[in-house]
Amino acid sequence: MTKQIIHTADAPQAIGTYSQAVRVSGGDTVYLSGQIGLDPVSMQMANGIEAQIQQVFSNLKAVAAASGGSLNDIAKLNIFLTDLDNFALVNEIMASHFAQPYPARAAVGVKSLPRGALVEMDGVMVLQ
Repeated sequence: MTKQIIHTADAPQAIGTYSQAVRVSGGDTVYLSGQIGLDPVSMQMANGIEAQIQQVFSNLKAVAAASGGSLNDIAKLNIFLTDLDNFALVNEIMASHFAQPYPARAAVGVKSLPRGALVEMDGVMVLQ
């Protein structure tokens, strides 16, 4: 297996021991690391759940583009929420960023996320 590390300044820099994304085995599959609502320039958290969800999708979009793809290439999306009452809002905002067919998805309630984030998402992208 070969690994290509993906990095873009258009998404927040890694704040731990991970890469923004990793493309493996011939370049068709890309694993997108979890993104929270950090602004990539200021490295400050967006204010409120709606702004954080939008920022997460912007960050994922930037990493997907740096990998040679788009959000519509995501085959599996994982969503982590500190309050599952925000699930409907995630669905509403997600519909504005994705076209059908939608990716497979999981949404999980968690106690806390890094930097006090209210939402985090990661995914697996398959390039055509």
